[in-house]
Amino acid sequence: VNDEDSAGGRARCAARSLGEGPGRTGEGHSSLAPCLHLATTMKASRAGTRGDTEERFLDAAERLLIQVGYASITTRTLAEEAGANHGLVHYYFGSMEELFLKVLERVTERLTQRQRAMYATPTPFIEKWREAMRYLDEDRPYQKVWWELQAMAWNHPEYQERVLGVHGAWRAAMRDAVSEAAKRYRLDTGPFTADDWITLIVTMNTGVIHQRLSGITHGHEDLLAAVERWLSGLEEGMKAAEERAGEQASQG
Repeated sequence: VNDEDSAGGRARCAARSLGEGPGRTGEGHSSLAPCLHLATTMKASRAGTRGDTEERFLDAAERLLIQVGYASITTRTLAEEAGANHGLVHYYFGSMEELFLKVLERVTERLTQRQRAMYATPTPFIEKWREAMRYLDEDRPYQKVWWELQAMAWNHPEYQERVLGVHGAWRAAMRDAVSEAAKRYRLDTGPFTADDWITLIVTMNTGVIHQRLSGITHGHEDLLAAVERWLSGLEEGMKAAEERAGEQASQG
């Protein structure tokens, strides 16, 4: 271990900073270099330790939100799940609610990045829709967190802007793909704009998620199958029209 990293080294650095002990005269700044290194190392270590502990709290809160819901989580149960001191919850995050919102935003960012990458692929919209519906089923743990914190915000207007931000992130993730699909299938020429279609999709998915969390599944499978048939018909119709157009162009 470097001498300056020991307890004695720290004491000598303190003495030098006060102009006492070896290095107070005739050594310039070189004698303080190890002390500066020690201070930088200790600061980085503390930052790393705090970052690691914050991540443990966030991971633990995510698990507990899924398992028992926000109303059943105390600072002590959270700290026990995270394996950390319960006093650090408020020190690091300010409140349990802030911690919960950070959990939601962290997972939302990860999933919307996945969603944006999926929608950006050069495949027909029907394929993207099918993938999105698979995610709708796979993301049930996240959906529990999402609705838990919407419920938390119902009686706390100060949290609603954060919830609105998550809602906006999901809308933004699908905006380009839905707009392109509306144009391709000529759905933007009727009474609904591309933004209306996004609202319709989000509202349908939200309804499915909400009812499913309450144990209600009646009609969901039939509804999603009907949407699948409708989109498939639109895509097949566009492909047939494009083939006809190609044939006419080659004959002309």
